[in-house]
Amino acid sequence: MKIHLETGIGQNLIRAYAPGRITVNEEVYTRSLVVTPRQIIAEWPPESFADLLEEHFQTIVALKPEVVILGTGAQLVFPAPSLTRVLIEAKIGLEVMDTGAACRTYNILMSDDRRVAAALLMIKE
Repeated sequence: MKIHLETGIGQNLIRAYAPGRITVNEEVYTRSLVVTPRQIIAEWPPESFADLLEEHFQTIVALKPEVVILGTGAQLVFPAPSLTRVLIEAKIGLEVMDTGAACRTYNILMSDDRRVAAALLMIKE
């Protein structure tokens, strides 16, 4: 699905998403990734929800967002609290949604100048 939002110039904007790919600015990504307004962690290690580990969230804490939007693929699935404990300890909010909704929500928060990080698991084909 293409997303038409033209605010946030100079920042990382999610332009489109579909099974197997997410487009940030003009770059197409085919693996899970973390997107912030100023930084992209391409090839974020978990390839699926089942692969998520606490250490994957520790990587995000280092980015110092105020909120993390976790896109869990095609379906909304909540992670165990033990996986996201590091976010709670760092006083970072967490919102969980399917990856499409996470992409759209990231763009809205980013355009409002929020310190947001979108941790996006790829939608499988």
